[in-house]
Formats: sequence, C-alpha cells, structure tokens
Amino acid sequence: MPRMTGSRLFAEMLKGYGVTHVFFVPTILMDSLAEMDGLGIRRILAHSEKAAAYMADGYARATGRPGVCMAQQIGASNLASGLRDGYMGCTPMIAISGGPAPAGRYRHAYQEVEDITQFDSVTKLNMQLEDMARFPDLVRQMFRVATSGVPGPVHLRLSGPYGQSVEGEGDLQPLVEPQFSRVPAFRPGPEMERVRQAAALLAKALRPLIVAGGGVVASRAQAELVELAEKLGIPVATSLTAKGVILDSHPLSVGVVGSYSRECANRAVSEADLVFFVGSHAGGQLTADWKIPAPGTTVIQLDIDGAQLGRNYPNAVALAGDARVTLRQLCDAAQRKDPAATKAWTDRMQQLVGEWRAKAEPMLASDAVPMRPERICRELTQALPADGVVVSDTGHAGMWTGQMLDITSPGQRYIRCEGSLGWGLPGAMGVKCALPDRPVVCFTGDGGLYYHLPELETAARHGINLVVVINNNSSLNQEIPLVNSAYKEKRDERSGELWRFQKNADLVKVAEALGCKAFRVEKPGQLKDLLPRALAMDKPVVIDCISDDQALAPTAWLPGDAAHRY
Repeated sequence: MPRMTGSRLFAEMLKGYGVTHVFFVPTILMDSLAEMDGLGIRRILAHSEKAAAYMADGYARATGRPGVCMAQQIGASNLASGLRDGYMGCTPMIAISGGPAPAGRYRHAYQEVEDITQFDSVTKLNMQLEDMARFPDLVRQMFRVATSGVPGPVHLRLSGPYGQSVEGEGDLQPLVEPQFSRVPAFRPGPEMERVRQAAALLAKALRPLIVAGGGVVASRAQAELVELAEKLGIPVATSLTAKGVILDSHPLSVGVVGSYSRECANRAVSEADLVFFVGSHAGGQLTADWKIPAPGTTVIQLDIDGAQLGRNYPNAVALAGDARVTLRQLCDAAQRKDPAATKAWTDRMQQLVGEWRAKAEPMLASDAVPMRPERICRELTQALPADGVVVSDTGHAGMWTGQMLDITSPGQRYIRCEGSLGWGLPGAMGVKCALPDRPVVCFTGDGGLYYHLPELETAARHGINLVVVINNNSSLNQEIPLVNSAYKEKRDERSGELWRFQKNADLVKVAEALGCKAFRVEKPGQLKDLLPRALAMDKPVVIDCISDDQALAPTAWLPGDAAHRY
C-alpha cells in the first residue's frame, strides 16, 4: 500500500470522482487545498461558509455531481445552515468541517462547541473521522451515499479545528468508484406488473394529468416524460424545481403547479380525474398544502424512494424506481391513444393556458415606470440564449420567474432556490462554475441580494462571469399583506419599517466597487439591448432593475377561490 498524506489522498480522490471545484472558507485542509492546485481543481474562496455551501449546491444541481464545501470548526454551524437547501432539494453534496482535537476536549479549547449534531437533520449521513486509516473508506462512503437513491448532502467532521489530523502520512490507498461520481448512481426499475397496471389506468382515465417533479431532472428523464405525454395525450404540469422539463410552448404544457404557480396549472390539476406524480414527494408547495389535487383523486406515484410512495396521497399504483427507467417502461407498455379520444381534455387545457396568457399579457407588455416584474421576466425570456440557464432566488423571485418566465428551447434550464432567501447569487455562481461555457442569469430581488452581496467580489476575483438581474423594489414587498393584516386599521407610516429598505442605496456603485460591471435600468425598453450585451461581456454583470414596490406576485389559485389572479 502506498505511503501518502491524508491531504494528498483527499485531493486525489476528489479528482478521481470528477470534482472540478471546491468551495470553502479558510482555514480548513490547507495542505489538501495546496495539493489540489496541481490537480486542476479550482479552489473558490467565499466570504461565508453558508455561501460556500450554496455555491456547492448550485454546482451539484447543474451537473449532478456532488458539490464539495468545507469550513473550519468555528464555521461549522454556518456550513450546516447552508446544507438545509441542499437537503430539501435532494442535492448531492460533500461537506467537510474541522472539529475538536482529542487533547483539548472538555478543557475550554478555543472556539470549541460540540456541533456534530447540527448536521443530523440536514444530511443523509453525518460522520466523524477518528482514525486516519479510515479516511479513504469514509470519503468513498460519502460519495456512495450522496449519489445513491434519493441524493442528498453528507458530512464528515475531522479532528482538529482545521482538519489537521489528516495531514500526517500513512498507508493510504485512494479508493474511487466512478459509478458514484454523479446521480443517479443506480437506475432501479419497478415490477412490470405495476408498470402494466399504471399504463392501464392512464389509458382508461378521461382527464389524466402528469405532475413532474425534481426526480425527472435528477434522472435526466425529460425526453421519456414528453414521449409518454405525447403518446397518451396527457397534459403536464411541473413543480418549480422541474420547470423546463417540458417547454412552456408545448401544447401539453400547463405550467408550474402549487403555491408558486400559474392559475392555469392549478385549475388543470384540480380538474383531473387521475394525477401521475413523477419524481415528486407531492409535498406542500407542489400541492398548495395538499389541496391540489383534491383528496380522493386517483393518484399514481413514481419515486426512487419507496418510503415516499403514498405518503401524502394514497396510491392507486405505486412505482418504485428511477424516473427514466420507469418512464421508458411505461412508454413501451402503453398503446398510443387516438388523438380524437383525448381532444376534449387537451383542448380544455389549452383553453386554460390561453385564458391565463391573455390575463397576464398586459403586465408582461407593460411600459410602466417603475417597472413591472412581469415585464422584466418577458425581456429575460426573449433575451435568454438557446443554451442559457436561469437561476432563481426564492420568495417573489421564484413566484415571478415560475409564473412569468418561459423556457422556450430544449437547451435552456431553470434552477430554483429550494427555500432560503439569499441562495440565488451564490447558488448561481456555483451553477456558472459548473457550466462555464453557458450563459447563466441569476434572478433575485434586492432583499435576496443583500444576504450575500460580498460574493460579487468573489465572482469578480474568480472570473465567475454570470449576469445578476435584480428586481429592485427597495423592500421585501412580499410581506405587505402580512404587515397590513397585523396593523389592521392602525396602519401608518411606521408600518413600512417592517418591509421597506432605503430607496437611495446605489447597488450599481457597490457592484462596480467589488469589481463587476453594473447598470441601472429604470425603463423596461432599456433591457432589450442591455441583456444581450451583458451576456456577452467577459465579466460578472449586475443589472439593477428599479421596479414597483406595490407589484405583488399573484398568489395561488385554489378551488372555490373567486379572487382575481392571473
């Protein structure tokens, strides 16, 4: 067995697994970071551990390869909080942190807090290295767990605040299993009898509808999904995570369903007599807190994790398997439906989509100043190259882009924040690191940007040349209805303290001072020329779009809801 340091072993194993970037805040595994220099692995020094985790999350979502993030002992809590989105989004991630050295335990060692349990709820596997001889095995296990079944983050704590316990030399053999270098590591399939049952139910239903989730993206099953939909004439709604798996222009596409949704999608799913959840847990956001579809609707569910099947809706047929494998089996088992037999249902879906588009068009085309966010999304739709990627923050950013942005080319992608406001900028930087030759646009608000504003300097320093579009309303205006409800008739000027920022903050000057190109846009017509120019610049670019602070994204349509929405 060869003699080498643990630092060298870790660097060689990352290289063997195809890792191209590591995101970190020092001081952690400095010897290993130095070893990576000669192996072509880029070391991205971030300004916070949480941002480093978000970058690794974005990197992993873009490639399907585990994103690697690291922090010293005192930064471990920040790193753990950054894994929350990756855990919710089923993202393969490798997190490394320093930990207490045995000689200093229980003696008030500097910066020591017992933090290992903080990782329990945000990882699939949380481990400690106590014997360096186990280092190759545990690193291998991290990749195996992160990419197998439902992907997710894993964590390994090393002894020593900086992980220095692995700097020594030992009899160490790098162990690399290429199968676990990306998701899915395995592609299991369901029993054929269940596939035949599902195909029969889909064929029999008068108003079937597919709801595609993030598992379709992870499995790279977009082509099989669309083939099945076209073969059986089944309309398709998507989760926000799966936006883009079917083009918004496709005649069977009804849009994003759930809480951050188009009205037409929620209406479509609520009218279905059978809903087929593909690669989705049927969670609260996707179903508007389990109101769409209504309880009692016939449901087929496909998931790689059998424990999720029937968790939220009883399944008429449960399919445990990889999305691509299972959809391929369904495509082969199903008999093509006569388009005449599905025409009434598909015509109804196109009617709902057409009505929604007609309602939304005035805002999408609005020349109002301050700008409407819908118009910003329209300009982004039209400017996005055929291979472009839009990365969206959460909250209003996710609502605006989920509803108003169209994915019009098979080469385009949409990647969303899974829940933590502020993820957008560092997440998009990770996406750009993973896809350096593709245009990447981050869509966020000023409220989201402020969380990790210093990472603009990171982007400039490392040449992470993305475009950041800010829907700048000088506020967190999504909170207006909650503030108004809290104040009731007592509302006065001071109620604005709960949601407004200062209006004279100059984000263009800040971005330029941090090394980026930056532009302030006050009229929507300026975006038509500016967006293509920004995408062609060889620098990170910030476009500060001044928008209406009273523009609230339409909330989800629910059955029995008479409120005006579009």
